[in-house]
Amino acid sequence: MKYTIACLFLLLFATIVQAGNIYVSINGADNNAGTKEKPLATVAMALRMAREWRRLNNPSSANGIHIIVSGGIYYFDESLFIRPEDSGTNNSPTYIEAAGNEHPIFSGGIQIKGWHLLNKNVEGLPVDAKGKIWVADVPFVQGKLFEFRQLWINDAKAIRAKDTKGDGMNRILNWNKEDASCWIPTPKFTNIQNENGIEFFIQQWWEIAVLRIKKIEVHGDSTKLFFHQPESRIQNEHPWPAPWMSHETGNSPFYLTNAIQFLDEPGEWYLDVQHQQLYYWPRSNEDLSTAHITAPFLETLVQIQGTVDNPVQNIYFNGISFEHTGWLRPSQQGHVPHQAGMYMTDAYQLNPAGTKEKPTLDNQAWIGRPAAAVQINYADNTGFENCRFEHLASTGLDYNKGVHNNTVNGNLFKDIGGSGMLAGVFADDGMEIHLPYNPKDEREVCDGMHISNNLITDVTNEDWGCVGIGLGYTRNSVVEHNEIVNVGYTGISMGWGWSAAPNAMKNNKITANKIHHYGKHNYDCAGIYTLSAQQNSFIEDNYIDSIFKAPYAHLPSHWFYLYTDEGSSYITIKNNRTPSIKYLQNNNGPGNIWSNNGPQVNDSVKQNSGIKPAYQWLLKERTANAVHQPINQQHKEVIEVVTKQNEQLDVNKLEQLLAENNIGRNTVYQWQNHYVAFDYMQDIGAVQSKLRNAFPGATVKPYFNMYYQFSKQKYCADTSVAKAWDNILLTANLVDDKKMQQEYLDYHATQFEKWPDVAKGFCNAGFQQLLCFKNGRQLILIISIPKGESLDKLNPKTVENNPEMVEWNKLMSKYQQGIEGTKPGEVWAFLKQLENN
Repeated sequence: MKYTIACLFLLLFATIVQAGNIYVSINGADNNAGTKEKPLATVAMALRMAREWRRLNNPSSANGIHIIVSGGIYYFDESLFIRPEDSGTNNSPTYIEAAGNEHPIFSGGIQIKGWHLLNKNVEGLPVDAKGKIWVADVPFVQGKLFEFRQLWINDAKAIRAKDTKGDGMNRILNWNKEDASCWIPTPKFTNIQNENGIEFFIQQWWEIAVLRIKKIEVHGDSTKLFFHQPESRIQNEHPWPAPWMSHETGNSPFYLTNAIQFLDEPGEWYLDVQHQQLYYWPRSNEDLSTAHITAPFLETLVQIQGTVDNPVQNIYFNGISFEHTGWLRPSQQGHVPHQAGMYMTDAYQLNPAGTKEKPTLDNQAWIGRPAAAVQINYADNTGFENCRFEHLASTGLDYNKGVHNNTVNGNLFKDIGGSGMLAGVFADDGMEIHLPYNPKDEREVCDGMHISNNLITDVTNEDWGCVGIGLGYTRNSVVEHNEIVNVGYTGISMGWGWSAAPNAMKNNKITANKIHHYGKHNYDCAGIYTLSAQQNSFIEDNYIDSIFKAPYAHLPSHWFYLYTDEGSSYITIKNNRTPSIKYLQNNNGPGNIWSNNGPQVNDSVKQNSGIKPAYQWLLKERTANAVHQPINQQHKEVIEVVTKQNEQLDVNKLEQLLAENNIGRNTVYQWQNHYVAFDYMQDIGAVQSKLRNAFPGATVKPYFNMYYQFSKQKYCADTSVAKAWDNILLTANLVDDKKMQQEYLDYHATQFEKWPDVAKGFCNAGFQQLLCFKNGRQLILIISIPKGESLDKLNPKTVENNPEMVEWNKLMSKYQQGIEGTKPGEVWAFLKQLENN
């Protein structure tokens, strides 16, 4: 009998041990038992129950605790806080996971209901919008006015009303740091100078800034803007990145946002904070009487926070969606980021330059870290798998300080305003950003991150300077088999500090990732980008392709597939497959090894890159097809040195400088005082700077605007090309009439569609390629013909039996004239190869 009782007790104990499940359902109640039949209502209460099991050594926790969450939307009104007392053990982890085949969503949003068609006049609303705008009352939340910067209609992100339509932007006229003002063309909208809350969004090289407008002064066709503090001070005192001013590529683009006057097209919304009214112009496929409309309330859904001596451990998420978080800091303090979305809390230019650690340093800056939907500090052996980070305003997932041996595998990061995910310190705890990070307590360092098989797509869609995956100071970390697609800037960024000095980084590895369709908005970017010394680190077997042609890039050719930036040291870069060797090594430190990178890399690298087969269900979520922007192809570029009339150029000095930048002597052409180099250039901006320093009395002109390109392979029936080419270079001016200049460019933009026989003429002549570049009024034309052929012989064939070509030539002649120094009636000046002079 005793034996039978003992057996029954053992069976009962085994049942309890195996039954470490706590159930959560949107139909549950927090005073329930947490069983499948009587589930809890919140994950927070489930965590408390699990915490109590562990505190009391309940046998249910012996083999691990599973918090099993049923499908549905769980609206959080506060962050889910996970502390050291919630930790599992190696033998008994805690899992927060979706119930089988169900899809629970943790949402930081609030539903906006009660929509109706606007039936009264609203001051400032555009005439075109009347009769099309829907309106709803915005609720008070926790006794306060509810403000937000994002809105989702049936999970499609709406557009905060702005003064330009579609993806268009305007250009600033000038920036005046003396009085901290910006000049812009006067907006067409009435009375905006009397509006409060208008913001100014500007693209600045590799970043953006959001500045709250304090005052608007209209001066005829120009308008002067002043901004609130602290962003005004930071924007005007920091040197990098700054507003871009250029006659060659255009000044920095901008748009204004957040005024009722800007609500002028479908998909836009405006929040009237004072009256708590939300206005929206629905898209054609949206019915606001039935739509699910969400505005974000929380900035952080989940906060995992341990201490250096007592980290959170052994917590794992599986199958959870994290959605609808906001970020209000730009509305409260503006947003002036330095790089990768890290906003500056203070920054200024050093005059004279130099610090103890870096004698040439010309600026100092201190940064903060943007909010994240899931934020983690001091946590070991945690992980996320099969989760979705979606419809978020700032960073998706952030492993910051004191995190060790954590895993992020097989997740989706999509529709995110900032970076997909970050890991490691970015000098965001009051440390000046250029100082190497070497904490006295090495437990602070992010160590052993494993990021794999994730799809990162449509991220950085608010702060264009954020990244797909960003690693700060990390060590022993692996980023492998991820796919990154449709990002505004860089795919993977690894490192911080701009210094070759020893720091906490070492033994990192970026391998077998697939990165494509990046650089949608900002340049000075790469598929993979590095900073500072990273001993024994590797970038290998990655496949990088398809960088967008960014419409407002400050330097249109300043993009790269691989980019080792300042201080990058002790990194091995090998076997990476890219379409061309468009790489930049800028002010690198010692010990880097470059080996076998480029289009010749074995095709197996391309085939094996990206998400492994077990996780390829994620690929249906890719968003590149929704972006209608052309793709960059590396091509030869044009830069010109013009001396004063009758002034000789030191040709030997020119040749030596160009050779240092891998530009050969046979690529240089001359006509009178014009010297033109036509070759592949890794960084034409750097070449321009070196030429200006070498020849201070000359004018140095890069031709960023390649406005026309004909290729025999693309436009001719016979697609074969000659093995060797001769390049014929000519130069002329456009007439000094801006309207006619634009007509000329418009003709070339539509030539292949509207004047198809022009291309047939080039095919008939055997032209291999035609490229047209423009800088101001001056044009450079390159005609590539088979080596040994004569342009005098081939050119007449373009007009044989081709009246359209004859008409085209006649039409173009009215737009062109000779440059200074040409003879009367002479239009195109022929440049000769320097070696033939």
